[in-house]
Amino acid sequence: MSIVFHWFLPTNGDGRRLVEPEPPVPGVAGGSRPATLSYLTQITAAAEDLGFEGALTPAGPWCDDAWITTMALAQRTRRLKFLVAFRPGVTSPTLAAQMSASYQFHSGGRLLLNVVTGGDSAEQHSYGDWLGKDDRYVRCGEFLDVVRGLWAGEVVDYDGTHIKVEGGALGRQPDPVPPVYFAGSSPPALAIAAKHADVYLTWGEPPEQVAEKLDRVRALAAAEGRTIRFGIRLHVVSRDRAEDAWAAANALLDGISDEEIAKVHARMATTESEGQKRMLALHGGTRDDLEIAPNLWAGVGLARGGAGTALVGSHTEVADRIEEYRAIGIDEFILSGYPHLEELYWFGEGVLPVLEGRGSWVRPEAAAEGMHTGTVAQGGVAFGVVPDRR
Repeated sequence: MSIVFHWFLPTNGDGRRLVEPEPPVPGVAGGSRPATLSYLTQITAAAEDLGFEGALTPAGPWCDDAWITTMALAQRTRRLKFLVAFRPGVTSPTLAAQMSASYQFHSGGRLLLNVVTGGDSAEQHSYGDWLGKDDRYVRCGEFLDVVRGLWAGEVVDYDGTHIKVEGGALGRQPDPVPPVYFAGSSPPALAIAAKHADVYLTWGEPPEQVAEKLDRVRALAAAEGRTIRFGIRLHVVSRDRAEDAWAAANALLDGISDEEIAKVHARMATTESEGQKRMLALHGGTRDDLEIAPNLWAGVGLARGGAGTALVGSHTEVADRIEEYRAIGIDEFILSGYPHLEELYWFGEGVLPVLEGRGSWVRPEAAAEGMHTGTVAQGGVAFGVVPDRR
């Protein structure tokens, strides 16, 4: 089975550093790049040409709407899928199922849905959602029950704790029917994953920690009579020489003071998200010892929430680490870098050929045309929970 790669769409803007100086420094390349349709089109076109399967698009008040943006981009691409972040607490499951079916029809089956349960109550409140964390997971499970029934062509009557539907039905079912992707590190999240997920997603922790989490999900899924596949969300800094990659990674923190890092850490420490707490524990809010495993750098998490680690090194080293994660069960990699366009080319031109030469990755078009025997490209669409920011 070939590894599947997805890139990331920076729908709240992009730059060469985690925090760009304001105003820009004369004579120094940089400055914030707005998330215009033309810039995002460059990223999606490059991802498609380089052989990525899809692109993750975030959800939140700090970025553009994922549905509208990606549907516009779908008209400018030919095969790239879009992992659209979506909050189940602010839209009815019937409407979400209808939107999914419409998107599949008009995009040629290229929708991937990312249901964001929500790990930050303050942000949920801004959307009018006042449920507590555990109740949000209960509601998410009910939401998936209803959506799956509607996708199957059923007339749905549902009387749950948080969701009630009477006579729910669709005039069009999505084709293909989306499999479920889901993420979260708390016990309620793992329980929902075991019951509903086809693919469970995790942030980029050291391989031994990821393996332990995957084992727990496997055991819970087995108790439900199910099997689950796995994916991981990481940043990446890949160069021809390892020393150049580490210099580029450290440069991402240029202009960020220790005081600013302390403020970010204090703000993130109040999170309800178990995954965010695990990210914070990897760096402890300091610049010391940021290489927390071979070629795994926790520096991104010093300046921002969400996925906080990056694979850093030569193209061969990054390929080695990807295969290490693959050996413990990771099949799909959702990657990003700063700036997203340039880093996409570094990875696509540097790491992907290494993996292709080893037989670990098959270009989607090649697999579809049967150019490689014994290997299956991963298509389909995704529906799930990825608690990620940029």
